[in-house]
Amino acid sequence: MADAKISKLQSTVAELNQISENEKSGFISLVSRYLSGEAEQIEWSKIQTPTDEVVVPYDTLSPPPEDLEATKKLLDKLAVLKLNGGLGTTMGCTGPKSVIEVRNGFTFLDLIVIQIESLNKKYGCNVPLLLMNSFNTHDDTQKIVEKYGNSSIEIHTFNQSQYPRLVMEDFVPLPSKGHAGKDGWYPPGHGDVFPSLMNSGKLDTLLSQGKEYVFIANSDNLGAIVDIKILNHLINNQNEYCMEVTPKTLADVKGGTLISYEGRVQLLEIAQVPDAHVNEFKSIEKFKIFNTNNLWVNLKAIKRLVEADALKMEIIPNPKEVDGVKVLQLETAAGAAIRFFDDAIGINVPRSRFLPVKATSDLLLVQSDLYTLVDGFVIRNKARTNPSNPSIELGPEFKKVANFLSRFKSIPSIVELDSLKVSGDVWFGEGVVLKGNVSITAKSGVKLEISDGAVLENKVINGPEDI
Repeated sequence: MADAKISKLQSTVAELNQISENEKSGFISLVSRYLSGEAEQIEWSKIQTPTDEVVVPYDTLSPPPEDLEATKKLLDKLAVLKLNGGLGTTMGCTGPKSVIEVRNGFTFLDLIVIQIESLNKKYGCNVPLLLMNSFNTHDDTQKIVEKYGNSSIEIHTFNQSQYPRLVMEDFVPLPSKGHAGKDGWYPPGHGDVFPSLMNSGKLDTLLSQGKEYVFIANSDNLGAIVDIKILNHLINNQNEYCMEVTPKTLADVKGGTLISYEGRVQLLEIAQVPDAHVNEFKSIEKFKIFNTNNLWVNLKAIKRLVEADALKMEIIPNPKEVDGVKVLQLETAAGAAIRFFDDAIGINVPRSRFLPVKATSDLLLVQSDLYTLVDGFVIRNKARTNPSNPSIELGPEFKKVANFLSRFKSIPSIVELDSLKVSGDVWFGEGVVLKGNVSITAKSGVKLEISDGAVLENKVINGPEDI
């Protein structure tokens, strides 16, 4: 049955002239793997907690070389790659998410470019920046990259694969059914970074420049900056792959974790966990770390494994609906590739290396006095003694960036805040200070304004009379 489906699919896909031969064969092999159901179940009893040899505590890494020349040598072996395929739609923005302004008028992309420029200038090295776009972000990103034309940094852009969405009912690609628009297609997850790096020719370019490692991270993770200590460790120990992990907090219970399994280190995602063990997976006691998606990977190893077609990561089926038609998109994740590389390790890094901006509540954190901006680096304010950030919940009125910005005359001071919960039609004046636990609720139909300079400490506000 599966074979018949595949051969039918092959002939249909062969006629899709919008995509390359590499994309066609990549897609067919992904679907074949999915249909053959080769996803082996994890045997729960075989899972072991990784030792410090496998998940290395950051503090135990030896310090990097002191002198500039040795550091330059290390950095000249590095390229930085940002996953730039995502749109800013969840935050109410059009175009790539990486062009949302984060702080002082700088976008994610601006900060990344400034960081790499200052690194190259400081050490006299040439670390190039690669942006992996999707067909959704490619055109916009090309225009934006032009503005860095006179910058000293070498910027490469390439596209990840474009695969057709499959109609569930008969397993025919959506574009073959006359769906001409973008919504007939999808980018197959960031696991696709490895074949796309190779197919675009960028991998060979980097190797010819003497590069050995690529540091891959999400473009919205402000904490994912080049770390010479990590690079030094990987080069000295010849680790082909490194995943940065960090201790879980209650906010991260769904994040993937590293396990030792049959002698190899691998990523365990919540989707792979048998129902009976989901609560155990979410517990902070047994699985103490989670994947930040900051990944360091050896370039020659990528080439070897892609050429051997050996990167068979777990497939994540993602059902969607397009104009009432149920479709399926099959995806893979880059972190799941860890088990195919030799001497792969995790490094348990400080939480500061994981500062993602997924929602306007995260934007509030990074635009506040909790952080400062130095040379493109977002640095946490020493005045805050609590190692964890305040928890922030903003209602739907704040979901879009434009609405969020209009509701704050200025971003409140939150250095001493533990938690903030805002719901309803709430507006903040200039210079507001929030401390302890603050909850502000505007009743339906009521506009609630927090006046300029208000100091709210451990307050529950349900109306103007409570301020």
